[in-house]
Amino acid sequence: MKPKYRNIQNSPGNSFAIRLFEDKEFSASWHFHSEYELTYVLESTGMRYIGDHIGNFKKGDLVLVGANLPHCWKTINEQPNKVQCITIQWEHELLESWLSRDEFIHIRELVRFSSRGIHFSEVVTNSVHQLLTEMLDQQPFDRFLSLLEVLQYLAKDAPYTFLASHDFLNDASEEESERINLVYNYVREHYARQIRLEEVAQIVSLSKEAFCRFFKKTTNKPFFVFLNEYKINLATKLLIDTDHSISQIAYSIGYNNLTFFYRQFQKFKNTSPSEFRKLYRNI
Repeated sequence: MKPKYRNIQNSPGNSFAIRLFEDKEFSASWHFHSEYELTYVLESTGMRYIGDHIGNFKKGDLVLVGANLPHCWKTINEQPNKVQCITIQWEHELLESWLSRDEFIHIRELVRFSSRGIHFSEVVTNSVHQLLTEMLDQQPFDRFLSLLEVLQYLAKDAPYTFLASHDFLNDASEEESERINLVYNYVREHYARQIRLEEVAQIVSLSKEAFCRFFKKTTNKPFFVFLNEYKINLATKLLIDTDHSISQIAYSIGYNNLTFFYRQFQKFKNTSPSEFRKLYRNI
């Protein structure tokens, strides 16, 4: 899938970009760029999209996105605090001449695997938090050394999980990526009620049949699979963050049939809502 291309400018005096993003919400739409990107969320919660992956994020989320892999982060509902995140972006050429050397064997593998998107655990995040935050105020040379230190730690000592599937492709046109953005935003605003296929197709000026083909082609999943996956990810957040009953949560995200909600939860999370909540309560 090929969303809107974004041009990345290096930080002044640096051969890569590092920024502290602060705003009411994540503003970037579904996009890609030729740079690798390490995103560290300091404050906020919501949903992240990496290729064909949908997942929750919260404070401390750390993700490495490979070159040209589509992605975006979206906040859900009003946030009590401003969004804060550190993004580090670098071109392949920055390390290209070194990656073939023995000293860079671990970073070489990390960069290769990042084509699917990589998520690091909270334990890992705690280990690199100080380095990442200190980089914001470092001089260019020290900042570059810190980047290598962070990448070496993530590559050598940090367990991680892949996000996008093996067969995800970034091959949609700019027009198709704009349509995907419209669909994502529409779902974000209307997930709490029943969404009909006709209305979603209408907002992107397609027939129902054409919309189904388009959505499956560009995301590797049918629209209603995407919609249910989105809702179940919202449900997991509510199960963790609130004391609402399971039925209250199901109704609040647009499920009027509890049996169907339980079936969908089991499908995407391989457990029941009550067991999921119990697991997090035990933690």
